[in-house]
Amino acid sequence: MQKLLLLGDEAIAQGAIDAGISGIYAYPGTPSTEIMEYVINSKEAAQKDIRSGWSSNEKTAMEAALGMSYAGKRAIACMKHVGLNVAMDPFISSAISGTNGGLVIVSADDPSMHSSQNEQDSRFLGKFAMIPVLEPSNQQEAYDMVHYGFDISEKFNIPVLLRITTRLAHSRSGIIKKNSIKQNQINLPDDPHQFILLPVNARRHYKALLSNQALFEDESENTIYNEYIDASDKSLGIIACGISYNYLIENYTERKIPFPVLKIRQYPLPKKFIEKLYNECNEILVLEEGYPLVEEMLKGFLGKEKQIKGRLDGTISRDGELNPNRIAVALGMEDTKGKDIPSLISGRPPSLCQGCPHIFSFNALNKVMEKYSKGRVFSDIGCYTLGALKPFEAINTCIDMGASITMAKGAADAGLIPSVAVIGDSTFSHSGMTGLLDAVNDKSSITVLILDNATTAMTGGQNSSANGKIEDICEALGVEYEHIKVIDPLQKFHEINVEIMKNEIEYNGVSVIIPRRECIQTLAKKMKAKKAKRTT
Repeated sequence: MQKLLLLGDEAIAQGAIDAGISGIYAYPGTPSTEIMEYVINSKEAAQKDIRSGWSSNEKTAMEAALGMSYAGKRAIACMKHVGLNVAMDPFISSAISGTNGGLVIVSADDPSMHSSQNEQDSRFLGKFAMIPVLEPSNQQEAYDMVHYGFDISEKFNIPVLLRITTRLAHSRSGIIKKNSIKQNQINLPDDPHQFILLPVNARRHYKALLSNQALFEDESENTIYNEYIDASDKSLGIIACGISYNYLIENYTERKIPFPVLKIRQYPLPKKFIEKLYNECNEILVLEEGYPLVEEMLKGFLGKEKQIKGRLDGTISRDGELNPNRIAVALGMEDTKGKDIPSLISGRPPSLCQGCPHIFSFNALNKVMEKYSKGRVFSDIGCYTLGALKPFEAINTCIDMGASITMAKGAADAGLIPSVAVIGDSTFSHSGMTGLLDAVNDKSSITVLILDNATTAMTGGQNSSANGKIEDICEALGVEYEHIKVIDPLQKFHEINVEIMKNEIEYNGVSVIIPRRECIQTLAKKMKAKKAKRTT
């Protein structure tokens, strides 16, 4: 058997290749990005003609994967947790329509918000959709669960959610590969109306989804991924979900836990195991990465006779990642965190790269905005969000992908004129175009800066879907040609850029300014690759 040393993300990607996928669809977002990148760079995937490449956003990725499933082939859609919000419409509807070929959706959650705006727990959305949810505790399980996820997807004709977290996604471990499975042949649904969710069909499919819940629960009761590990000390019973089991065993030498442990890696919850643990033990401690999903459900169907401890009662903090020490404290063990080490150097906040074109865009924008009151610049998610920090302090908002344009529009509608939106080229194609259309239709007095560095820089330099098309898109959406300006964000053009921005911001209508210069990081990579090619 072949053994590989892989990140959790890479284990999922290799698992999907070996499980016979015909396509992978995704939008880059930490901590899920490496799944797609692994497949894109895989010679094996290329030999098998597996479709790979970035989508404009998570909704289009989800829909394309569902389309491949409709054709009878296996597909996987990958995104970070906030990306699942973007994909929610097709995600929820796919549970109603069901699937044809196997469909696995990977959502990578980011507890402690290392690179995200919230700590959202995707298990809640899987429960909301009423579909099976898998939660691996290590890289081998992540690999194996992709195979299993496709199997149960095709067994029940239902999408399956695979939920991971940052530590699993970005830590490395050895995995043992399975034999590769051949890709499915094209095979359209037996029911020609399966994917037509007119109310008459949707009502019928919804009843089927409800009736299948008992089957999903039975699958959870009998799966190898939910395991009851007995022990002699019944004073406490522990429920460990996903990666929290790893943090738990790190507190015990020889990996021997004195209390009974229910290891949960598949949902719906295995009620028989939970009732067994509840009946045998004096109190229950729930360990779960993210929100108190299991803890809340236990208090709902087990009653209040015994104490159930976890995030809700403060035994474990409601926010932040779990780790071995936090679990040790919850178990009443010694706090091993230790004393804070005195810092020998001062901390340095994140900053834009030296020579980044965004620097010169913000310098020009700040100069123009000096004559106006503060709080008029609405930004988006990307490297340019660092414009909120010193020395620029140039932006006033950052909520979600695409919100800059629509928030600027709303502020202008409220009378805050002028209002300015700052958005990146990739984010614009992700979810900014519809907001710009709204602004054009309402003739809103806003100026939109589309910072075009020809890449999705914040997540590692993936291709931008709008590359080479931005002016055409803006004009097609109705922005007047004479108010679409392309500028070169360099210091030597500062005065020219200030004058262009000043004129467009004073214009009573929708104007777009496109500061265009390639990201210095991707440019450096290209130059390095060219040099390496010349020397070989």
